Amino acid sequence: MLATTAIAPQTFELAEQVGVCLQLKQQTVCTAESCTGGGIGYAITEVAGSSAWFNGGLITYTNALKQKLLSVEPSVLEKYGAVSETCVRQMAKGAIAACDADWSIAVSGVAGPAGGTADKPVGLVWMAIANKEKCWVWSDNFDGDRTKIRLQTLDSVLRKLINLIELQ
Repeated sequence: MLATTAIAPQTFELAEQVGVCLQLKQQTVCTAESCTGGGIGYAITEVAGSSAWFNGGLITYTNALKQKLLSVEPSVLEKYGAVSETCVRQMAKGAIAACDADWSIAVSGVAGPAGGTADKPVGLVWMAIANKEKCWVWSDNFDGDRTKIRLQTLDSVLRKLINLIELQ
């Protein structure tokens, strides 16, 4: 039952599926977001009743907040940068601890239009999903403008979370 929502219909449907999967397992999720600026949490909370399975999220746009709120080590940020596998892994683990959730989603990337480099071009997004035992990390190079990159990130992490919950 698609409700009137401010997000893309496919994103809303994915968020609904996340909720169904989590409720079946009596589990919760939280977010640690950088380049999406709270978009994942927004998509999740568009689903009525999400308070039963969404513990909350942290928008850690700056490196200082990644360190303070998610326990990302300063050495990781210095050596690898915020847009890295190591950083999102620590963000995901830190979010579980900070939000007392069963699952976490963490993202950090270059949404553009500026800020890209040869090593980290516009569209590069590192994503992680963690539970209390394991952390899955991957990256993608999304195409399009800032909005399209962020929306593709939302759909990617929600799809992956559904698949991982179903496998557990």
